[in-house]
Amino acid sequence: MGQKVNPIGLRLGITKRSVSQWYADKDFKDKLIEDQKIRKAIKAKVYYAGISKIVIERKRKKMSINIYAAMPGIIIGRKGSEVEKLKKFIKGLTKSVVTVNIKDVSKPEAEAQLIAENIALQIEKRMPYRRVIKKAAFLAMKKGAEGIKIQLAGKLGGAEMARTEWMKEGRIPLTTLRADIDYGFAESLTQAGVIGVKVWVFKGMVS
Repeated sequence: MGQKVNPIGLRLGITKRSVSQWYADKDFKDKLIEDQKIRKAIKAKVYYAGISKIVIERKRKKMSINIYAAMPGIIIGRKGSEVEKLKKFIKGLTKSVVTVNIKDVSKPEAEAQLIAENIALQIEKRMPYRRVIKKAAFLAMKKGAEGIKIQLAGKLGGAEMARTEWMKEGRIPLTTLRADIDYGFAESLTQAGVIGVKVWVFKGMVS
């Protein structure tokens, strides 16, 4: 039986920090559900901005949302008009005082979540999946990644039987806790069915 662990969850408190940075006692469940709703709503609203991650910080009744995006200009808009609309939208989902910070992702080609979403989008457009994952791996290695692993699971190429295919470049030390492993997951909705895309990116050792 497989013992599968999320590579980010495994390293929390060692080399990774949680994307929900706050403490709660009795209302922990409500705040956690609220965080999930906010993340899903932001993703759906500005999906094409290439959002790598959304970090939510809470202090009493104040909430700070840090959005890491490959194309921050789409979220900010002309003279900050779009970010103000986004802020009003988020305020409708929470009772906290909201602050939104947009942060630029310098190397989107080496961000696991963005790679997974890009592959999923290209598969939906009926691009040959082998060519897509080879190109994604090549670009990630070119941008400084020390290793990358991509796994596709589902009815690939419109096949009747679901199967799993993967490719690997460089090295991915998943069991080493000091290894900076970035993980991303996305789903591609094709006519044959849902194809799951998993990406692991090794960015080097953390001292």
